[in-house]
Amino acid sequence: MKLGYFTNSWDEWLGIDRVLKHTKENVEKQQALENQDPDEGRKSDCHQRIKKNGSTVLQVKKRKRDSGFKKPDTSAEIIFDIIIPVSLKKQLVADWEHITQQEKLLKLPCYPNVDQILSKYLDYMLKNNGVLTDSTGEILKGLRCYFDRALPVILLYEKERFQFRETVLDNMSPSSIYGAQHLLRLFVKLPELLAQVNIDKKTSIQLHERLNDFIRFLKKNRSSFFTSSYHSSKVSEAARNNNTIADSQEQMS
Repeated sequence: MKLGYFTNSWDEWLGIDRVLKHTKENVEKQQALENQDPDEGRKSDCHQRIKKNGSTVLQVKKRKRDSGFKKPDTSAEIIFDIIIPVSLKKQLVADWEHITQQEKLLKLPCYPNVDQILSKYLDYMLKNNGVLTDSTGEILKGLRCYFDRALPVILLYEKERFQFRETVLDNMSPSSIYGAQHLLRLFVKLPELLAQVNIDKKTSIQLHERLNDFIRFLKKNRSSFFTSSYHSSKVSEAARNNNTIADSQEQMS
């Protein structure tokens, strides 16, 4: 399939290899990196980080792929400005409070899930434009694959990790289980993640427009997308304790 202005597949601009697989070693590396960043080290600062300026802004210097250091080309500066509307920022804060303060977890699987939301956006684009560009399909494909790789590594709170291991089996993809809440968390992280890949200016402009349009789509459908309810995490905690006891008994026998 011809990819329009994306001359390569989506992973050329999305840099899926930048997100490591979910292993114990890689999780420890991720936690170590987060501890080095004072702005990310405290989950209690969630309100301030989400509310600041009304958008997530990151300036990215265009970089060379060679190993030598070169002075950044300021004329090629790229700005990824993903504007999170106030209503969705409130959703992020409420999500954080439910999980970290009230010790609740989202009921899984979510409906609609990420796959279904992306599909609804494709239908929405087709209805409004009468045609779908190849680039739109590639961007959504990239979002889905990036979500699947990023979720267990950087999109879950600590209290959610046991639930993930319980729910997402080897033959399942997170995008078929999780929904709008976790997809929105990805958009908060995207500017930081896109800073790690080399994107030409033309592509970055079109990518910027599509990502912000998708955020507006989430806002427009907030009442029907953010429908999943929360339940007490004590259920998962009890299951974890039971598994620990069972493992101990198995080791003793």
